[in-house]
Amino acid sequence: MDFQPTSSSLGGHKNKSPAPDRVPPIDLSTLQNASKVLEEQFTKDSQAIPELGETLLSGQASSSYSIFPDDVRVPFQKRKLVGIPEALFQYYSSTNVNSHMGLIPEIERVWISIDHKLFLWDYNDSQEISSFVDQPYVITHVGLVKPKKGLFIEEISHLLVICTPVSVLLIAVSFSAASGPSTYSRKEVKLYATDLSISTEVEMTSVTGTPDGRIFMCGSQDGNLYELHYQETESWFGKRIQLVNHSVGGMTSLLPRFTSTSSEDRIISVTADSERQCLYTLTEKNVIALYKPTTDKSVQHIQTLSNLYKAAQDRCPGSPAITPQTFQIISLHPVSLLESRSGVQLVALTTNGVRLYFSSTLGYGDSMQAFGTRSLQLLHVRLPPSNLIHPDEQENPHRPPPSVNPFGATQNQQPRQSRPYIVSTIDNSCYVDGLTVSAQTGDVDAVDYLLCLSPDLTRIGSLDQLNLPQPPPQPTYSIYGGQNVSSRTPLTEYATLLSIPGRTWAMAPVPQRSVAADLAGVSVLNELATQVSEPPRQFMILTNVGVTFLVKRRALDYLKAVIEELQSEGNVQPIIEFRDSFGRNQTCAMLLALASGNTFLSGTDQPSSSASLGNPDLVGVAKQAFYDFGEKPIWSERTVYGKGEHQGSAIFSGRREGLALYLSRLVRPIWKAKLVVSGPSSFQLAFQEARLIPIQKNLYALKDLLNKNPHLFHSSPGDSTASRAPAMEQEAWKAEQNSIAQLLSLMTRTIEALSFVLLLNDYHFGDIMTKCDTEIRKLVSLLTFEDLITTQNGLTVSRALVNVIIDQQIGQQISVDTISEVLQNRCGSFCSTDDVMLYKAKENIRKAVETSNIVEKQKWLSESLRLYQKGARILDLEKLREICGDFQLLNYAKGAIELPLVCARVFDSDNIGMDYWRSGMTSDGPSRLAYEERLRCYELVLDSLTVFEQHISDPSSAKVPLSPDEHEAVKDHAYKLSFSSDDEMFHSTLYDWLISRQLADDLLEIRPPFLEAHLRREPVSAEKYQLLWQFYVKDGQPLRAAEVLLVLAESTEFQLQLDSRLEYLTLAVGNAKSHPVSAGGRHETAIAFLTDLEEKLEVAQVQLEMYSTLLPHVNDAPEVGVRINALSSRLYTMSELYQDYAIPFDLPILKLICLHVAEHRDEVMLRQVWNQIFDQVVEQESDVAAQADQLSAILERLGRRFYPSVFAFPLQLVTDLLVRFSLERKETLQSGWAPRTLARAGIPYVEIWDALHEMYESHIPPFNAQANVQAISSDIATLFTDWLEEAKRPNSSVGRGEFPVSRIDLAIDQYVAELDADRTETKARYDSVKRQLRRNW
Repeated sequence: MDFQPTSSSLGGHKNKSPAPDRVPPIDLSTLQNASKVLEEQFTKDSQAIPELGETLLSGQASSSYSIFPDDVRVPFQKRKLVGIPEALFQYYSSTNVNSHMGLIPEIERVWISIDHKLFLWDYNDSQEISSFVDQPYVITHVGLVKPKKGLFIEEISHLLVICTPVSVLLIAVSFSAASGPSTYSRKEVKLYATDLSISTEVEMTSVTGTPDGRIFMCGSQDGNLYELHYQETESWFGKRIQLVNHSVGGMTSLLPRFTSTSSEDRIISVTADSERQCLYTLTEKNVIALYKPTTDKSVQHIQTLSNLYKAAQDRCPGSPAITPQTFQIISLHPVSLLESRSGVQLVALTTNGVRLYFSSTLGYGDSMQAFGTRSLQLLHVRLPPSNLIHPDEQENPHRPPPSVNPFGATQNQQPRQSRPYIVSTIDNSCYVDGLTVSAQTGDVDAVDYLLCLSPDLTRIGSLDQLNLPQPPPQPTYSIYGGQNVSSRTPLTEYATLLSIPGRTWAMAPVPQRSVAADLAGVSVLNELATQVSEPPRQFMILTNVGVTFLVKRRALDYLKAVIEELQSEGNVQPIIEFRDSFGRNQTCAMLLALASGNTFLSGTDQPSSSASLGNPDLVGVAKQAFYDFGEKPIWSERTVYGKGEHQGSAIFSGRREGLALYLSRLVRPIWKAKLVVSGPSSFQLAFQEARLIPIQKNLYALKDLLNKNPHLFHSSPGDSTASRAPAMEQEAWKAEQNSIAQLLSLMTRTIEALSFVLLLNDYHFGDIMTKCDTEIRKLVSLLTFEDLITTQNGLTVSRALVNVIIDQQIGQQISVDTISEVLQNRCGSFCSTDDVMLYKAKENIRKAVETSNIVEKQKWLSESLRLYQKGARILDLEKLREICGDFQLLNYAKGAIELPLVCARVFDSDNIGMDYWRSGMTSDGPSRLAYEERLRCYELVLDSLTVFEQHISDPSSAKVPLSPDEHEAVKDHAYKLSFSSDDEMFHSTLYDWLISRQLADDLLEIRPPFLEAHLRREPVSAEKYQLLWQFYVKDGQPLRAAEVLLVLAESTEFQLQLDSRLEYLTLAVGNAKSHPVSAGGRHETAIAFLTDLEEKLEVAQVQLEMYSTLLPHVNDAPEVGVRINALSSRLYTMSELYQDYAIPFDLPILKLICLHVAEHRDEVMLRQVWNQIFDQVVEQESDVAAQADQLSAILERLGRRFYPSVFAFPLQLVTDLLVRFSLERKETLQSGWAPRTLARAGIPYVEIWDALHEMYESHIPPFNAQANVQAISSDIATLFTDWLEEAKRPNSSVGRGEFPVSRIDLAIDQYVAELDADRTETKARYDSVKRQLRRNW
């Protein structure tokens, strides 16, 4: 969406067009790709310009300068002169007073002393003067220092140290913004008396302070180093204020070299290095000493540097600039750690402009904080320029019209160097960030000349320069110690002389911290990187006329000047030379800054209030030059050897590179910075509005320029290159357009992010943070500005903060529409239409709470649910939980059930979680996370159901009172909505929950749609299968129930007892038998299944019997116990039972059971088993009667169980064994024992007779012996008698009609005929039977 700029002090944007209906979704990948491009530009900027130490060749001298007569590249220009107020000027001009003056830039004042009076003049407001007159002595020097912590109230920011010939006095200073209308941010100074003063015998000068509040100075007469020590109260160990002489007394032993020469050499200046926490002193004889302040009232002498003249001369022998007469050091300047990370620590300047650079002996990369404690060495000697152009010639009258910089002219004018100038009497200087400004008396009265030096970036930087114009030749010197073998580019500087009115008293840089360089890790020398995001460096030169402001001219100023020259004179050569000097990409970036009206173009200490495009003609030229110089992208292809493949990439045009470079430089000061800092009580935004608003304005101006001039990044009609294939050219254009589109997306997002941060400031960021949860606070504390714009964490945090703002405003009864309009107008992508829907939904809930009308309440709740469902994709779980809680409180079942279900679907829109659930939940990864997120939504539904049930059991738990019937209706409605969902995974979760609460029976009665699938799906359990077979029974599907019961019975994964398995098989058989004949056309299958079930049931019964039989032996031996217990763990086949149990345990009856059930016929095996049964009885009992009784009992039991099974009870074999047994014991056993035993076993009489008759007729031993045959005949006679009696008995199992009368009658005739005569009893039986046959039949 378009972003409209405004001058609102809050960065707000009041005059807005209506917000669009829909903000496009944030494409993080696009933003991250664009951010990588910015990273590349940051890297290029950090490598383009070397830092100071890299340009100073160790142990050598240099004198390379770029001096162009009438060049547009004059490094400094005079911005303004502020005259001393008239009243002070009159005092100062009087010859009857003692007057001194100096600069105090930290509080934006000039101090002027007139006799005992001290005046502080605000040079920003030329008439503002404050004074201090409460002490009687002539003031000779004034210094400003930081106070010691804790000794003064918070308002006190500084102390004035006032020196007179006989005393030193401390005055407290507060420095704060003044109220009232003003064109600039005026600061107010207030002075407070402290009663901290001390008398001295020596006049003090060169006052300097340390960051922790210690004050050092030197004596004008004795040249000693002093410290002014003060404390809160006097004590036994020290006065409240005292002067400590560090050059004599207790320090003598520490400073042998210095004190031995103290009578001959005097300290003339003391300089503090606050970053390295050390002091430098300079003496009249060019001796530099290094001190480290240690404990209270003491310092440690680190090093003395003497013989500097000799050391300098060794590095440039033969130089006329270094002679004993001219070598006089006048000032020392510490080099900031930002400027030189490689150890350059101190610059010393001589009267004739020679600069000595000293470095610490500490290696590169070591702790920079420790530099101050290491000794120094002379690193490099920088000789002054020898061919300076005299100021009169530099400021010649033949200059362009006023619109053009008065200090610039065309390159092709002939230089006029009739008066080359050499500096020789410099007496004042200052140095900061590689810039040197020094003053000496001019060659005419009431004029000083300023020597201004600054690095020539086109010479020392790597900017893809072309055809650099050569500077005039410089003197060269034979370098002591050999030739320069370094590959590093030596320092080259612009040099110029400017004239200013008056005599210089002091000079200082206007205080300014290079935030852009500090945060981005670029060299402070690289003004190309910082010129579009901070004001240019300025210097103040205090003379007896006033304060002259000198401003550094940057490459951007040079470019503006050459474009103005092109406009006024039509001369294109300077702009082409500029392009060649700075390189195509750098030039395109600067042309964009000009064309979009960068706010830092004005060259003042403050950015202009809004991006001003200035001269439209200049803008037009800048745009055209940007287009022409930018050229076009090129497609570069390379062959991958061995593969025959071609891989290509685009080499972007200067237009795209210029855009990326300019955009990166605009955001550089904030991009990598943390968004917040920890304040005294809470988090605070890390940036002031004043820092953010210019960045926002410049970004918007750039966006506006590109929106209005889309052609800047398009190829011109008919522009084609014959030497390149059209397809490749199109690829290059396509890649370039894609990259530019990404950069524009990032720029738009950044503009809105700035608005968002400013809006946070408007709504009191500290208060907002206190309302955020711990996780969000933690994220915010880690977030950089880049993260806010390009990462998911940034989206999360911004959404959370917007939510807090909305909540805050709703709490103040401000409507959502009002708030959302503000948010969408100011930062639309941070407050999407989805967000607005959620806020409106929340507002509807509030309305529902407030209304007592039932219809109204339902309307608001329904609308709220609709909006929440539409905005579900941006709800997080915590927010969803909170909303469900609201719905529960309001007894709104529809919202409490449906919203979490909608969110589950939206959160897992690709069904990754659902698929994970369906696949059995076997892996980790994103799919598991999606599954868990779905599950948490379902838990909210279950929570709602629980709450609605609690309202019934405990009505006091409901916030909204309802009748019991109404609570019951709410609960029923909630369950109805739950069961009507089409979300299978939810149904499964719901069923598990209900089953866990012992509500399975209710579930079976309802039989919801997904219950069958739920009970069948993995992971299966016995509980699920038990419900499943019951489900089928209730659903009229008995055959399916039987199938499930069979699975249960046969499963090995469930821990079931054998009797349970048998029960399941029994139930399975019962259900299978219940299957209707016509159901589903499965009759034949069902019969087969039933048969199989019955067989399995039979085997299972055998297994149970076998288990019961063997259980008493479970403790016989461990391995025996294991095997017996195994019988209860699963169902076995008949083969397994026979092989693994019946045979190993040698149990004949179990063998018979197995053979019977398996219907396996094996005559040999059967004979063995039955023989074993008879043998075991004989072995167990010695008494014949007992043997007969036991055998009879066994045979009765087996016969009733197995007969007529030929597989387990072969009658002929059993009869044979019985008869043989009785024959062997015929003396003891009565005749008829064998047939009677068989009859009691349930064997039909006719079958027994047939078996005995076969033996009677067989003549097989032992039945070939007549005695045995007669015994069998007796058995048959007994059998006939018993049979006849049974047939005669009423209700007999033997029917009279079934009795074979004639066959028996004939048989008796045979048996009687063959009977021995002595068998009278037998014969009597036969006769009796025959008589009864005739009588009864």
